[in-house]
Amino acid sequence: MDLTCEERGSDSPLIERIWRSQNPAPGAFISIANGHLSMVVSKIHGKSFVTVRGPETFATPAYQPDDAEFFGIEFKPGAFLSKFPAAQIMDRCDANLPHASGQAFWLNGSVWQFPTYENADTFVDWLLRDHLLVHDPLVEAVLQGQRPGEMSIRTVQRRFLQATGMTYNTTRSIERARHATRLLKEGVSIFDTVEQTGYADQPHLTRALKHFIGQTPAQITNRNRQERLSFLFKTLVPV
Repeated sequence: MDLTCEERGSDSPLIERIWRSQNPAPGAFISIANGHLSMVVSKIHGKSFVTVRGPETFATPAYQPDDAEFFGIEFKPGAFLSKFPAAQIMDRCDANLPHASGQAFWLNGSVWQFPTYENADTFVDWLLRDHLLVHDPLVEAVLQGQRPGEMSIRTVQRRFLQATGMTYNTTRSIERARHATRLLKEGVSIFDTVEQTGYADQPHLTRALKHFIGQTPAQITNRNRQERLSFLFKTLVPV
């Protein structure tokens, strides 16, 4: 069974979703590609810590420990922490923030209380207040198909890469692969998934899913497969 989580939206314009998970069964799983920055509070064997996670541009093996609870804040495209550029923490080069006490951690020379699933929105407001969370609206505008007025293509590419750690094409490819995976898991045929997601043909879909999801379409649709996938959030960015 793939990893599951509870998720909710937020009134904050910089939060994509807030989620929490307590998967009782430990073991290996595949961490699938994800184009968003996130902050995750983990509680393992009674000890809590905060991790800043960058985007993941390909699928990697991972492990779910026992007696573990997780809660995360996933940020909108274009939002990033000024102290942790996306390019430095992407592809599992996570940054674990120093522990201050049982209920607090160090960030930017100050002690912060661990956020919770319920007060995550307020926590993000505090990050904004202290100028630790930065947002470049250009990223979402580009992803929504809007063309900046007099800005050169080179400038757009540079700002997109600086804010996300990825190129526009990589970001769209990740979202498309995740969307295709969701369709397959919902019972859509491989042929129809190719048609709905715009892949050239089935081999094209297979190559993309093996890279970004870590499994072929046939493996994803196999009800008896043993390999678990990480959270497959709802695709919010148009593909």
